Amino acid sequence: MLVKWIRLTVVDRRGFDRGQRKWAGLLGEPGFRGQGGGWSRGRPGVAHLVAFWESRALYDSFMARSHDRLAAAQVGTFKDIQVRLFEHEFDVKVGFQPSFGDADVLRLAHCQVHQDRVDHFMLMQEKVWNPAMAGSPGMLRGMLGRAPGEEFLVLSMWQSEAERGKYRPERVEWLALRAQMTADVRAVAGDVVQLEPSWTV
Repeated sequence: MLVKWIRLTVVDRRGFDRGQRKWAGLLGEPGFRGQGGGWSRGRPGVAHLVAFWESRALYDSFMARSHDRLAAAQVGTFKDIQVRLFEHEFDVKVGFQPSFGDADVLRLAHCQVHQDRVDHFMLMQEKVWNPAMAGSPGMLRGMLGRAPGEEFLVLSMWQSEAERGKYRPERVEWLALRAQMTADVRAVAGDVVQLEPSWTV
């Protein structure tokens, strides 16, 4: 499965929101599995979107055919767009589904890993981080995606921000130490996203 992550700064909130609803046109596109997103909890005006596709080939076909027509409604409503593609590596918890209906909050962690530490980083995701997240109340599902090179996206969906807040900072610190995160990761950027139900496709 291919994961597309879009981060952008919105300059016309009403226009962007209206245009976002036009992406309902993705339904019926071959290979399309789901899309959702919302507003950054910590950065005013920043929006995140994640879309899921069966394969890179089907996604490329969509980009060549229908993308520009759907995107036209949002021209001029945002700036500073960043788009990244990741291949699904494995699930956090089991049976990841790209559905957003039961989730309130999306957590994104973008990790750039030292080349010689990739295997260790992935092992620690599987053996240390996954069980800890899977055991957290309110954590619904998640996945690890990988881009060419040493770039990873850890995506998790939560019932609510209150539930995610129970995943306490001191616990995260202890897990990071146990996973030797500072040795593996050269840069990490994260965000907590308040999902906007009307953007779900």
